[in-house]
Amino acid sequence: MSLKTMHGRDMTRGPMTRHLLAVAWPVSVSFLLQTFYNLVDAFWLGKLGKSALVAPTVTMNVVFIGIALAMGLGQAGTTLISQYKGAGQFDRMGRAAGQSFILQIGVGSLLALLGLVFAPQMLRLLHTPEDAFAGTLTYMRWILAGVPLMFIFHVYQGIYTGLGDTVGPMRINVATVLLNMVLDPLLIFGWGPVPAMGVAGAAVATVFSRVIASLLAMRALLGGPGFRISPSDLNFDRKMITRLFRVGIPLSLGQAGTSLGFTLLIGIVNHFGSSVTAAFGIGHRVIMMVSVPAVALGQANATAVGQNLGAGFVSRASLSVKKSAVLVTVILLPLTTATFFFGEHITHWFINDPEVIGYGRDLFRITSFSVFAFSLILVLFGAFSGSGHTMPVMVVNMGRLWVVRIPVTLLLTVVWDWGPAGLWWAMNLSNVLAGTVAFLWFLRGDWKKSVIADN
Repeated sequence: MSLKTMHGRDMTRGPMTRHLLAVAWPVSVSFLLQTFYNLVDAFWLGKLGKSALVAPTVTMNVVFIGIALAMGLGQAGTTLISQYKGAGQFDRMGRAAGQSFILQIGVGSLLALLGLVFAPQMLRLLHTPEDAFAGTLTYMRWILAGVPLMFIFHVYQGIYTGLGDTVGPMRINVATVLLNMVLDPLLIFGWGPVPAMGVAGAAVATVFSRVIASLLAMRALLGGPGFRISPSDLNFDRKMITRLFRVGIPLSLGQAGTSLGFTLLIGIVNHFGSSVTAAFGIGHRVIMMVSVPAVALGQANATAVGQNLGAGFVSRASLSVKKSAVLVTVILLPLTTATFFFGEHITHWFINDPEVIGYGRDLFRITSFSVFAFSLILVLFGAFSGSGHTMPVMVVNMGRLWVVRIPVTLLLTVVWDWGPAGLWWAMNLSNVLAGTVAFLWFLRGDWKKSVIADN
């Protein structure tokens, strides 16, 4: 039996609930660790003054286009790998992995090159404050130089997730996040023979950590003890590359469109003053944390759906969706119920300001159960992504922000003058409507056919 047949988790047999939880928990750990690191990064940069925080904020808005593309193409790798594994087509599984590898390196390198050339113009276009321009430019160039490394890790993560192994990527995430947390203060402030690099130090720490992550990923993919890509898998395959793009681009566009929509939405929120902005920021962070189990189970569901559709087990793929929805309900419903009843206390934990606490209470009362509805959307997204029919993910993601939330926000706050409550009701309505559309699209059953069926 080849290494390609043995590696990972076979989700086409055995207890589905156990498989889903086994794949989901490492994804949750990785997500939470990355969130914690972002807070630590902001903490250390904040010690340099408010202008130092401009660099990562502005850079993230630019680099997220690359992140969205990497995530979309990485999920495309997950989809094809899982379906070929389920179908027992192990040679094609290796070929899909190899093509995903060369595709991500090529796209990542091209984006990095364009970004490095046009970085000053992008900063001018974003109206970067003059007192933070030089530091932000240095920070951005370092981060852009590391973009190909980010793509390498995403291809590794996508491949291993498709195999049903999320523990390997989690281990690398844990190691590099911890390394990053140690390097951040060391390179920002200096120590002993290490010179203080200021804002650039945070970027260097991030890039160095990505170097380590990409080296570990390449070692696993090209020479590891489990699944590995053979030299023949790296020969250009136009048909496989096209399939990766067809699955991945809608996901990338959906991610990028959502990010741009939230950027515009924050601009609208800011018009209501710092108290409303603070309440919105707290609510957004709490909602993101509460949603972590749904994100992880959505990814686990995508792998299960992919493997089972590849194997021709349509009923078992449907079982994965049902089990994922039950698990999300069991986990998320108590959490969102808690935010509904204790939103005031949650807000107070972050800040002791009566006005902010009042807005936070209203936000959680109005949006909590719609967040539960959105968590179920993520399960359906897993079905669409796992099958490779990703257009619904893009349409629902884009529609939720651009067709519903932003126009309704403007209607309720500007035309009808509901004040901040209009913001919260627009969030509620957009989540509920997006969930309804996603569910109706799911019921059509288009997702029940794998994208490798036309081979």
